[in-house]
Amino acid sequence: MTNPVIKFTIRDLGTMTAELYPEKAPKTVANFLKLCEEGFFEGLIFHRVIKGFMIQGGGYTEEMEHKETESIKGEFKANGFMQNDLKHTRGVLSMARTSDPDSASSQFFVMHKDAPHLDAQYAGFGKLTDGFDVLDAIADAKTGSYGWYMQDVPRTPIVIEKVEVISK
Repeated sequence: MTNPVIKFTIRDLGTMTAELYPEKAPKTVANFLKLCEEGFFEGLIFHRVIKGFMIQGGGYTEEMEHKETESIKGEFKANGFMQNDLKHTRGVLSMARTSDPDSASSQFFVMHKDAPHLDAQYAGFGKLTDGFDVLDAIADAKTGSYGWYMQDVPRTPIVIEKVEVISK
């Protein structure tokens, strides 16, 4: 059995391809694939970019309007889900969440560099196989504040044109 493969198309930057790991985080992968197939991510942005750490997207439009969907149970060890041993290394996809371990919905992040302090604390669910140049280009974006509550926001929106499911 092969793992699902997705492709991100990022406006003006190119594509990133990732393999997803349902054996590590089955509900997370199923939710992410469903959102991809529904076109949920089209037109959303990477709204938080921290070079040397991660890039985060899947929750805001170019106009900074919030978009979310239902939350899912967090599939990571600190939340009692023992089968997810994926390490937060460069290129790993993981689900963003609030302090509530079961608050992940649509926001995800891609590791720019290794961050072992996130291991077992967040639901890693895939890894880039191609497009590391695009990841680096996004990480190089000039960032600033948006209002009083958001930091590390790219000054020029980095738009996800689409996320395609290449294979299931």
